[in-house]
Amino acid sequence: MKSKPPAPKSKAAPKAKSASAKKSAAVAFDPLKIPAGVLLGAHTSTSGGVSQSVVRAIACGFTAAQIFVKNNKQWFAPPLSDTEAAEFRAARKASGIYFFAHNSYLVNLGSQDTEMFSTSVRAMIAELERAEALGLPFIVMHPGSHGGAGEEAGLKRIAQGLDEIAKGTSGFKCRMALEITAGQGNALGYRLEHLSWLLENVASEKRFGTCLDTAHLYAAGYNIRSREGYEETMDQVNKLFGTNQVLGLHLNDSKVPLGKRVDRHEHLGTGEIGLDCFKWIVQDSRWASTPKVLETPKSEDMHEDVENLNKLASYLR
Repeated sequence: MKSKPPAPKSKAAPKAKSASAKKSAAVAFDPLKIPAGVLLGAHTSTSGGVSQSVVRAIACGFTAAQIFVKNNKQWFAPPLSDTEAAEFRAARKASGIYFFAHNSYLVNLGSQDTEMFSTSVRAMIAELERAEALGLPFIVMHPGSHGGAGEEAGLKRIAQGLDEIAKGTSGFKCRMALEITAGQGNALGYRLEHLSWLLENVASEKRFGTCLDTAHLYAAGYNIRSREGYEETMDQVNKLFGTNQVLGLHLNDSKVPLGKRVDRHEHLGTGEIGLDCFKWIVQDSRWASTPKVLETPKSEDMHEDVENLNKLASYLR
């Protein structure tokens, strides 16, 4: 029997370019040296073809990477050719890098508008088809916004959409990872209870998992800046749906204070969260096999990603 959505709790915008993002694309850097078994990297561009994301990830020394499977500002895209998909799969396998995807921010399964909801379902099915063709294990997605209809109505609508998507991609290996959000505007998913409820109220739970974003957690009110707050938050994760249901982690510092409910990412250690939280994450045995990627501001050569991840080098063991 499906349960009632969690009661509302009282109370993403474009990411600003950093000063370092203005550096020349010609800046040279040494690739990261990440210990064996540690899955660490950043969101990586597919400009020039999806296989180019593998080239970029290798150049940076990543062992994990996130990509968009199409232009994230468009609803739909021409199908991937068999050749393009095969080239990516071969390059990814040869590299040994763990790749996964993030969906388009246009998708809103919480919408009460029939056309928006239907288009979101079709667009998500299309993205899953591309991710499946590329052999990706999962695709991260924001649950959706209720648009003023209220959290209970929004969560029920999202669960309906997830069921339709799962039905439309029956037999796929690619899973959907519901991401914790900052809770900006009418966005749902800013409470771990929202993610837990959705996992419990979809027909094919095995097709789903979650993704934790540190900037979103902090902006939503989870005080992962302190050791006590970090442990308390992870205990909630384990209690509500289990750390094994966390398919990926986004390592982002936050430009905004605790509980501000605004989505603004910052470079590691220069925002409101600070470096300690990221040290705890990379040393936490619960996340030893979980891919961890940055979504922080960057320029074309991605030197900022390497600089950010090098901050964690002394913590890796």
